[in-house]
Amino acid sequence: MKNLGNLMKQAQQMQQKMTEMQAKLAETEVTGSAGGGMVQVTLNGKGDMKKIVLEAQAVDPEDKETLEDLILAAHNDAKQKAEAMMAAEMQKVTGGLSLPPGLKLPF
Repeated sequence: MKNLGNLMKQAQQMQQKMTEMQAKLAETEVTGSAGGGMVQVTLNGKGDMKKIVLEAQAVDPEDKETLEDLILAAHNDAKQKAEAMMAAEMQKVTGGLSLPPGLKLPF
C-alpha cells in the first residue's frame, strides 16, 4: 500500500506541474515567418493567433493568392515551433517518461 501512496503522490505532483506548464505556455509567444520574413504570424503556446505582420511588398492586390499562401506557411511555421516547445516542456514535466502512442494529456 505504501507504493500505491507514493504513486498517487507522484501523479498529483505531475498534475500540478502540468497545470503550471499550461499556464506558462499560454503566456509564451512563438513567431513563424514566410517569404523571407515578409509575413510573420505570432501564436501563443495554446495555438491562439496573437499577431500578424505583413511587409508592404507582400501585399499585392493583383496576387492575393501568394499572400494567402505566405500567411498559411507562416502560421504552420509558428505552429511547428509551438509544438516543439510544448514537447520540450512536456519532457521536463514527465522526466522523459514515454507515454503510449495516441495518449494525449489535456491542454
